[in-house]
Amino acid sequence: MKRILIWIFILSFSLAAARAQDDATQQQINKLNGQIQDLLDAQAVQAKRITALEKEISELRDKPNASGANPEDLQKLADQVQELAKKQQADNDLILKEIGKLGKVGGSPSGRKSTPGVTTNAAMVGSSVGGKENGYEYKVAAGDTLSIIAKAYRDQGIKVTAEQILKANPGLNPNSIKVGQKIFIPAPAQ
Repeated sequence: MKRILIWIFILSFSLAAARAQDDATQQQINKLNGQIQDLLDAQAVQAKRITALEKEISELRDKPNASGANPEDLQKLADQVQELAKKQQADNDLILKEIGKLGKVGGSPSGRKSTPGVTTNAAMVGSSVGGKENGYEYKVAAGDTLSIIAKAYRDQGIKVTAEQILKANPGLNPNSIKVGQKIFIPAPAQ
C-alpha cells in the first residue's frame, strides 16, 4: 500500500508540476501572441505610410514642371507685375507733378521759358527727321531731364513725351544732356 501511495503522490506531484508548467507555457504563448500582434499592427501602419508616399511621388512625377507652378499661377503673377508697373508709372507721374508744383512756387520751373517760341527743325543743327517740322526750341537748364522737360511742356498744354523729344533730336543722349544745350521740342500733330 505504501507503494500505491507513493505512486499516487508522484502522480499528483507530476500532474501539479505539469499544470504549473502548462500555465507558464500558456503565459509565454500569450506574451508572444501579444508581441506578434504589435508587430503586425506596426507593419500595417508602415504599409499605409509607404502607400501614401508612393502616391505622393506619383503625383509629383505627373506635374508638368518641377517648380510646381501651373500656367494660371504664372498668368496671375504676370498680371500682378503689370499692375505694379502701372502703379509705379502713376507714382512717377505724381512725383513729376509735385516737382512741377514746387518749381512753380519758387518761380519759373528750372528757368524754362513761359511761352516757348515756334521754330522749325531745319533751324536746329543735327535735327532733321523728315524735313521741316513745327516745334519749339528749348535751352536745357540745370537739373533738366527729358521727362522733366516733357512734363513742363505738357503743363503748358503742349502734348509731348520724352520719347518724342528723343526721336526729334537724333544723336541726343538722354543720359548726358548739358546745361545750355538747345534741343528741339516737336509740336503735337494737329
